[in-house]
Amino acid sequence: MTTTSTRTDSVVDLVTRLAQEHLSHWQRGYLNDDAKAVGALARLRRGAGKPAAQLPDLFDLIDPQPLHTARRNGRPFSENELARAEDALYAALTLWALHQQSRGTGMHQTHRRERPRGLGAAVHRLMPANDIDDSLRKRLVRAGNAPDLTTLAQRLRDIVTLLRREDVPLDYALLAGQLYQWQWPGGADRVRIAWGRSFHAWQDHRDRGPQQDNPADDLSAATDKDTL
Repeated sequence: MTTTSTRTDSVVDLVTRLAQEHLSHWQRGYLNDDAKAVGALARLRRGAGKPAAQLPDLFDLIDPQPLHTARRNGRPFSENELARAEDALYAALTLWALHQQSRGTGMHQTHRRERPRGLGAAVHRLMPANDIDDSLRKRLVRAGNAPDLTTLAQRLRDIVTLLRREDVPLDYALLAGQLYQWQWPGGADRVRIAWGRSFHAWQDHRDRGPQQDNPADDLSAATDKDTL
């Protein structure tokens, strides 16, 4: 992720890292048929597309403590930053849980330039080669134009359901950082631009020919995020 001078960047990075830690832990456990992870995923997916306040029993699965102890220039994050960061984490992790349900491979996979896993790339991957499915494209546009985070999560839930059906993975740590940024003035525009770049990145990737996915990369640390 490219560092810029906006006041939200350090929180974006922290939200992304926290999401990656949670996703690595729960996804690895789920794929290893760990009973605790299987139970956690079942609980988390009930929250997909719903406001966090509706399911407070999920809070023990998503540890926001690093957000509350983090400092920038010696000062803690503001209440606004904390609330929006927690909401972004909640939305991304619950959407992943819906996506991962009954899947034997990891549906969270780290985005890399040579292997695009952003939201736009995932939507484009659903489309036939050398063709644009306008209904799918409109779903992505409609999500980006959501008036608030709850509506955005609901619209993303519809997209995730399609991705799950076709076993198309997504970088949910990247998405968590984008959902945080999306909540700030001007943030939605930058996120929409990132999704658009990601959409075209999958076309570029496909034009270069198929590349074999490496399952070992699925839980790796996120290092090469879409620029915003």
